[in-house]
Amino acid sequence: MLTATAGNGPSPTPADLSQRRWWRDAVIYQVYIRSFLDSTGDGIGDLAGVRAGLPYLKKLGVDGIWLSPFYPSPQHDHGYDVADYRGVDPVYGDLAEFDSVVADAHRLGMKILVDIVPNHCSSEHPWFQAALAGAPGGPEREYFHFADGRGEHGELPPNNWRAMFGGPAWSRVRETDGSEGQWYLHLFTPEQPDLNWRNPAVGEHFLDVLRFWLDRGVDGFRIDVAAGLFRHPELPDSPDPEADERTRDSVNQLAWNQPEVHQVWRDWRALCDAYAETDGHDRLLVGEVSVPTAREHAEYVRPDELHQAFFFHLLSARWDVDAFRSTITEALRDIAGTGSTVTWVLNNHDQVRTVTRYASGPAGEGDALTDHGPARARAAALLMLALPGAAYVYQGEELGLPEVLDLPDEVLTDPIFRRTGSRRHIRDGCRVPLPWSGLASPFGFTPAEGGARPWLPQPEWFAEHATDRALSDTRSFWHLYRDGLHLRRSLPQLGEGSLRWLETPPEVLAFVRGDGLVCAVNFGTEPAPAPVSGTPLLASGDCPVGILPGSTAAWWISDIDPR
Repeated sequence: MLTATAGNGPSPTPADLSQRRWWRDAVIYQVYIRSFLDSTGDGIGDLAGVRAGLPYLKKLGVDGIWLSPFYPSPQHDHGYDVADYRGVDPVYGDLAEFDSVVADAHRLGMKILVDIVPNHCSSEHPWFQAALAGAPGGPEREYFHFADGRGEHGELPPNNWRAMFGGPAWSRVRETDGSEGQWYLHLFTPEQPDLNWRNPAVGEHFLDVLRFWLDRGVDGFRIDVAAGLFRHPELPDSPDPEADERTRDSVNQLAWNQPEVHQVWRDWRALCDAYAETDGHDRLLVGEVSVPTAREHAEYVRPDELHQAFFFHLLSARWDVDAFRSTITEALRDIAGTGSTVTWVLNNHDQVRTVTRYASGPAGEGDALTDHGPARARAAALLMLALPGAAYVYQGEELGLPEVLDLPDEVLTDPIFRRTGSRRHIRDGCRVPLPWSGLASPFGFTPAEGGARPWLPQPEWFAEHATDRALSDTRSFWHLYRDGLHLRRSLPQLGEGSLRWLETPPEVLAFVRGDGLVCAVNFGTEPAPAPVSGTPLLASGDCPVGILPGSTAAWWISDIDPR
């Protein structure tokens, strides 16, 4: 509630400001619903499973959860091909179950973010079905990018673009009279036609979608492909048409990061701010923004646009002290300079799990694996939680789960594999259902009496990472995350603010936060002198007084001057 001030209208109390600013240093846990917890025994996680897992997440200490798409969908890309933006796919539950998840999360003091996919929809969406039934040039096709083909008979795609998930970015349709007809654009898969945001009706529709979920009590939205939506209006050929396909990233400058997208985020921000004005509670917009530089990233989090955008450069930085320092410095200079806070991530449902990624060689390149992955992942977690700003944690990272690298071809579901036949960049290995308990699959993920196997097979070694074992072992990843999260909430030096770098040995990165909270990471393999004397408040591994072992991070409370 706002406190009134005579003659000046409402004046926010500290509690009010906390609600309006809750997102600035929040730690959000990403729930990939299919793989979190299955309540029905069909081998697929669901909303009732999310609801059952909320006390676990509260105990871990996160501030909220981001739910992967649960909308009606043919599941060609596991929900990122949406057929109805205002419903729940029966495989995950129904709207009543969703409402229960929101209510229970709020009772536990946690926020709920839902995943919105505005760049493309499903080929089974009513709009696209109407477009297929309509005539070339008709209004139904204006919701998408339909164009005549090149060549004598229109047999060639309208331009040379390639899809990020492999193959041409255009597919040809058969018209209602049976003839080969126009082509439509899809920068991911043919089952995910790109929406035409130059049609005002598309923008109006999504504002209504946001209102629908805001009225159901959600606290914000994670926005898929937030640097997308608009294409170059002339759809010209690209000088490097295979860039997106080669990198699995949004590199084609004609297809991504167009200037018109910023007005969309201004419109969405205005809507969310209007809801916040009614009750003093910010509704968060956090974007999946993949752009080359921190300076371009900063353009998305200007005061009237997105509240946050994932800063992927830390995730992609090789395990190297100079790489981490320069990445963090650029983010704090360019992004925090907008008035927003940096949104740090080490992993998500599209990336190789951190333990495995950091097990690569010192330069982060090649296939040679080391045994440093778990120690580096633990150190990186403490580093991230000590940085100024917000952080997102992908499910299973708190268990130290490695990537599952040996899934048989016949069980793979990633459309990248289906379209290319290559296992490079496929994402199934980080999406294997979580192990909760026991010594054998399904590890408590699905009720044993259901009889169905998890939708992706769990390896036997998942037993070493099961939640019940992690909770009982005070040296586990889970306890490191839990302790770091609880200290982050209790120590005034952490969360929002700034940092100052400290002088250190060559392989050590160290900084001071607030009134003397020091974080240091040894990126080398050999011990180095600790930057602070005394026993660490928290460390990612054994850390004797005065020594910082290799691949280790630690926090101290010190009288070092933060200036």
